[in-house]
Amino acid sequence: MCPKVLIRMNVIWRNYFSCLRIRKVPHGCQSSYHPVTPLGSRILTDPAKVFEHNMWDHMQWSKEEEEAARKKVEENSAVRVLLEEQVKYESEASKYWDTFYKIHKNKFFKDRNWLLREFPEILPVGQKTEEKVKELSWNHVKVHAANCFSRMHCPTVPEEKNHYRESSGSSDGQNKAGSDFSNLDSKEHRKGPLKTELFPGSNATFRILEVGCGAGNSVFPILNTLQNAPEFFLYCCDFASGAVELVKSHASYRAAQCCAFVHDVCDDGLPYPFPDGILDVILLVFVLSSIHPDRMQGVVNRLSKLLKPGGMLLFRDYGRYDKTQLRFKRGHCLSENFYVRGDGTRAYFFTKGEVHDMFCKAGLNEKQNLVDRRLQVNRKKQVKMHRVWVQGKFQKPLPFT
Repeated sequence: MCPKVLIRMNVIWRNYFSCLRIRKVPHGCQSSYHPVTPLGSRILTDPAKVFEHNMWDHMQWSKEEEEAARKKVEENSAVRVLLEEQVKYESEASKYWDTFYKIHKNKFFKDRNWLLREFPEILPVGQKTEEKVKELSWNHVKVHAANCFSRMHCPTVPEEKNHYRESSGSSDGQNKAGSDFSNLDSKEHRKGPLKTELFPGSNATFRILEVGCGAGNSVFPILNTLQNAPEFFLYCCDFASGAVELVKSHASYRAAQCCAFVHDVCDDGLPYPFPDGILDVILLVFVLSSIHPDRMQGVVNRLSKLLKPGGMLLFRDYGRYDKTQLRFKRGHCLSENFYVRGDGTRAYFFTKGEVHDMFCKAGLNEKQNLVDRRLQVNRKKQVKMHRVWVQGKFQKPLPFT
């Protein structure tokens, strides 16, 4: 048989068995009405082999494990932070995050190279980059396993890797719009929306906003992937000015395709540097958890207004009983499932139901909402740690025709 034919047949069989393995993922890990997503396919079937890899996917907790986690949370929540201290953490939230980035610069978090695998919606429709073909083929094979097997042009499954790492996230050729915006007086900025001809990215046809961009761990994987897509523009904001400066001083920052700005999403009176209703995608990854629970709904409501009809809000954040929550000591609890770290930054831990209610109340339709449970392993210390994240995709409804 021709060597090329043999190679192609090997690819087809590899894809087929990969798809069969993915279909064995327990139904409880998946939302009831969305396609299978590439949340990893390293399944622990033999407990004796638990220390052979650093991470195991789609872990189901025993009743004993869940009860132990619940008791641990009860214990570390028994003593609450004093009210006057809570007020300080709220009023000076940006200060604590600014200090965090001044200390750690861009060395603390890793680039989210898994981002496009989980959220292919980030890519413009029709984008012809090689990266898009590589990323989307992974999802395509999983969702359309049977069809893939029957066709000779089935795409190759990328090499399996552990794509997740915990997060909390000079210019070349700055265009006139970006330059004009950077020189606007802040008081004038607050008076109302900018004129169409002035806002950055006004000529783009596909626009993304990342909320809470940090040092750019999502920004630069996106920019590097879409650097040859002239129709694309990325907005990114953070309320820590030090974080925004790190993004703007990065060698890969391009003002022709990106506008980084300081913004407090909790301030309803502070306009964005673009009109409402123009965004195709909003990225909200490990950000909402740092906001006081009483202010979360208002933030989501405001973000919803920025989306165009059919636009998508992509969400990922800490889930209830994640190992981060279980590690808090007594005296760090602010309110139920809301904690303050030693450096003054805060974290909330969500349930799938809370996420559903919040985004649906903002007028968005749920397209995906799932709990991603992993088992993280320290092979050297022989320690096992449960990771829990909530991931969702929510779409702004199209107008009635």
